[in-house]
Amino acid sequence: MEILNERQIVQKIKRISIEILERNFGAKEIILAGINNNGYGFAEMLGEQMKAYSEVDIILTRIRLNPASPLEEEVSIELSNEQLRNKVIILVDDVANTGRTTFFAIKPLMEVLPQKVEVAVLVDRTHKAFPVSCNYVGLSLATTLNENIDVRIRETDKMSVHLN
Repeated sequence: MEILNERQIVQKIKRISIEILERNFGAKEIILAGINNNGYGFAEMLGEQMKAYSEVDIILTRIRLNPASPLEEEVSIELSNEQLRNKVIILVDDVANTGRTTFFAIKPLMEVLPQKVEVAVLVDRTHKAFPVSCNYVGLSLATTLNENIDVRIRETDKMSVHLN
């Protein structure tokens, strides 16, 4: 079942972009750290919108981790500690399920002292098992644990979000 179509996703990207800029008014630079592939794709779209609304420097980076087994491989971020120090960092992902992926994505940021760390997601499922909350949310859904959210925002002709 489709829960967001392309028009709705574009609308949510615009709204989240404006919210990030409003809540970080005065920041010279904002780092959008996309988690893996869909998170990075969503971060790219947010960054494009933010650049249309503001002259703030938007820096994109990717956080790589294995969501199924986050302890098996090192969690990494493409920027150096010096590039992250005292900066506004927005962790970006397509879906927040239990909060585990976001929880582990914070690991490389524990080695530096950012100015602020916030979380932006397109879809937030409301059954968190980890102490993670999302600051910017496109759509909040109460789902069962057996239902899956399928976000199609990269490498597709038509963006959409489905509940399976």
